[in-house]
Amino acid sequence: MTKTLIRGRLLTFKRAPLSLTDTASYRYEHDGGLLVEDGIIAAVGDYAEVKAQAPDDVAEIDHRPHLILPGLIDAHLHFPQMQVIASYAGSLLEWLNTYTFHEELRFVDTDHATRIAGHFYDELLRHGTTTAAAYCSVHKTSADAYFTEAMKRGMCMVGGKVMMDRNAPQGLLDTPQMAYDETRAVIADWHGKGRNHVAITPRFAITSTPEQMQAAQALAKEFPDLHIQTHLSENLDEIAFTCELYPKAKDYTDIYAHYGLLGAKTLLGHAIHLSDRETDVLSETGSVAVHCPTSNLFIGSGLFPLNAIRRRKKPVRVGVATDIGGGSSYSMLRTMDEAYKIQQILGERLNPLDSFHLMTRGNAEALSLVDRIGTLEVGTDADLVVLNAAATPAMALRMETVTTLPEELFLLQTMGDDRAVAETYVRGTAMKGGLIGS
Repeated sequence: MTKTLIRGRLLTFKRAPLSLTDTASYRYEHDGGLLVEDGIIAAVGDYAEVKAQAPDDVAEIDHRPHLILPGLIDAHLHFPQMQVIASYAGSLLEWLNTYTFHEELRFVDTDHATRIAGHFYDELLRHGTTTAAAYCSVHKTSADAYFTEAMKRGMCMVGGKVMMDRNAPQGLLDTPQMAYDETRAVIADWHGKGRNHVAITPRFAITSTPEQMQAAQALAKEFPDLHIQTHLSENLDEIAFTCELYPKAKDYTDIYAHYGLLGAKTLLGHAIHLSDRETDVLSETGSVAVHCPTSNLFIGSGLFPLNAIRRRKKPVRVGVATDIGGGSSYSMLRTMDEAYKIQQILGERLNPLDSFHLMTRGNAEALSLVDRIGTLEVGTDADLVVLNAAATPAMALRMETVTTLPEELFLLQTMGDDRAVAETYVRGTAMKGGLIGS
């Protein structure tokens, strides 16, 4: 058995923080130790106490004075959109039709999908992200490349072949039967292999006919343990078009409810423009609204009411995400910086404890994977990120005046990016040093 003792300042959350002073919501060790055994956290706590439990010859890695947290989690992004980041467009539907669909056509080619998968995982790890929920293209080849690369790196990943049978170029269209058959094939090939989780993935109601939605419903009934991911109410023109396509539906959310696609493992990207009725439905079904701040701002979709949707009488579960390639950064730190600014515009506050909880335990709960990832609890997978709040000259200068943990976290969130990620561990193995460009 391989054992490693990792030393540094440890931070992990026990629950969502209620305020900036809610010290009971997290565990912090100023000089902490993590004993990792065969990729699993075997002991955690004060360094001296953990050291006493370790073999005399245990390999030690000292990250002091850096912070060690659970690996960051990204709850919504698009693997085939790496090369459409920073594409100039005025709105969601224009952006999809001008850039995105054309790029996704390329993923029918296995070599291209494999190449981009390598870069995709490099960027996740470079930015401290150890788990993500991603959309592949409509082609099974893209899902194969995505999950193959996850297996190579030992990462816990959620993903799915997109189901799409209308309102897209011919080369991106499947049929209801093809979507059903190929999704079943992806499930058979990849679900539960390594740390892979397959998600049923109808892109959104605009690109799925009622017949294809029925196919998604059939899959959800056959495989009730699978995640379901789709988009909801990102853009006002999108909502109007969707309601034209499904005139019998009460609203956008009702479409997914009608086909049995809402539930505790349903991830709804964006979900910005919801009525009270729709928000109640998400709450009642336990579905997750995934906030994509950089994308919502870049495409001009709207301001997600993060705080308001969580504190209502019927609160909604939330996740946070980069939404690459509508999103403009792979960094969850940059993502939460934008989330903070959106709440400021809405007259709300987003404290840094809340931000870091959302990126770690919060997103693990949103993905229903908190028993394995998102914390530094004994028995969970040793996916870790090591953060250096003095990574750049400007950050180091600011750190001279930082006196509290929340101040340090806020600095990391506001000024940090991949340079602040000193190391990323996947099941106890350091991954960042060998990446392209590192």
